[in-house]
Order: sequence, then structure tokens, then C-alpha cells
Amino acid sequence: MLKPLLLGIVSARGCCWHRLDHPNVTKFVGASMWTSNLKIPQNDSTSNVHNSLPTRACCVVVEYLAGGTLKQYLIKNRRRKLPYKIVIQVALDLARGLSYLHSKKIVHRDVKTENMLLDTNRKLKIADFGVARVEAQNPRDMTGETGTLGYMAPEVLDGKPYNRRCDVYSFGICLWEIYCCDMPYADLSFVDVSSAVVRQNLRPEIPRCCPSSLANIMRKCWDANPDKRLEMCEVVKLLEAIDTSKGGGMVPEDRAAGCLCFSLARGP
Repeated sequence: MLKPLLLGIVSARGCCWHRLDHPNVTKFVGASMWTSNLKIPQNDSTSNVHNSLPTRACCVVVEYLAGGTLKQYLIKNRRRKLPYKIVIQVALDLARGLSYLHSKKIVHRDVKTENMLLDTNRKLKIADFGVARVEAQNPRDMTGETGTLGYMAPEVLDGKPYNRRCDVYSFGICLWEIYCCDMPYADLSFVDVSSAVVRQNLRPEIPRCCPSSLANIMRKCWDANPDKRLEMCEVVKLLEAIDTSKGGGMVPEDRAAGCLCFSLARGP
């Protein structure tokens, strides 16, 4: 039973991924079934993981990006925050990638900063299509909790039918995270987050210093009603219209210890 299951997982990842071709989507290179004698470079942080690899494994091979994950990049910049121009550039890369996926009728279903990779020039590409699928014509054919808590839309958490707009909700959370360089709901447990997002319409608190143009996009993306959320192509246009010519550092030089608009107690 295990062999067909693993083959199915690898096949599912490749079946929609290999057809994609966009500057903001990682390239699918290929898949290897039951590869033996894997040789993976190790370092101190990954040696334990690699030592536990099976002698024979199913592998998905994808484009390598040397800049690491977006999550790692945001953690490095947690205290200083990002210049506004970079916030918009990163957000636009993600929005364009998702807009492309949706134009191909593909729902990613696990949009989060850990699944976004950066190259050495800070160009973002969407990765990990492990739970992605072609959007069903009937929304009732797409149900069940799929994704990562903190980024999952209310309808997904509640087991209701959903469509591509669950990705739009997740993008809204990512946009907040990119602006704040912080973790959403850092002070709450997973159980509390799940309940509050669905029952109390909980969303991350937008800092007072956040420009209204960006804050409005966040709110329109994470609306409780999926039908009221923006389409990703609309998000792209709104982000492209934002003027970043006067944008400087997010935290003024005289507040190096942290801007009062941001909660100092939060973050990884």
C-alpha cells in the first residue's frame, strides 16, 4: 500500500507543476522514483534530517534558489523591518505568481511565507505544490482542512466548500507578514487561532503606520466572505498603482530599538 501512495504523491505534485512557466513560480525539473544512494550536502542544521532519509526514496527535483525562504528573510529583518519599496516588490512577485496559477485554474492551497523562495536578487518564486490541485467547477468538490493554521481561510477551517479565493485570503496574511516582518497570531495557540478566525473574525492587527493603500488590500483579501475578496489579478493592479518613490526604511533612524507602531513583544 505504501508504494502506490508515495507514487501518487509524487505524481500529484508533478502533474500540475511541470506545466507551469512563470517568473514567479519555481520550475519543476523532474521526479525520481525509488532513488537509491542519495547524496545530499549536509550542514549542522540539516544533518539530522538527512541521516533519517530512507535508502530508497521518491524525490521531486525543483529549481534551486540560493536566497532561502521568505520566512527566513523576514525573520532576519524583524527588528528593522523592510523598506516600503521592497515590501511592494516582494508582495508583487507573490501576487503575480498566484494570479498566474489562478489563470491556469490551479489552487495552491498552502500559501505561506515558508513556501516562497528567494533568489540572490530577492526575486520571489512560489514553491511546494504538494497539496495544489486544479480548481473544481463545483466548489462542493473542494472541502476539508488543507493548508497551514494561521494562513487558512475561515471556510477551509470550517470544513465548508472553497475555491481559489482561499489563496487570496492566505495572500492577505502573507502581505501583513511581509510588511510587519512578524508572525501572525504569535501569542495564540493553534486551537485559539482556529476558533477565533472562524467564530470571531480574528485577523492580524494592522500597524497604525501602515499606508492605507496597503492596509485596504489586506482587508479586502482576508474578508470573511470569499465572494467579497479580491481576485489576484486585481491585487496585482492595486499593488502596481502604489507609489513607492518616497518610501524609506520602515523604522525611523531615531527609533532603532523598534517602531511604536509595531508590537515589540511579538515575533520569532
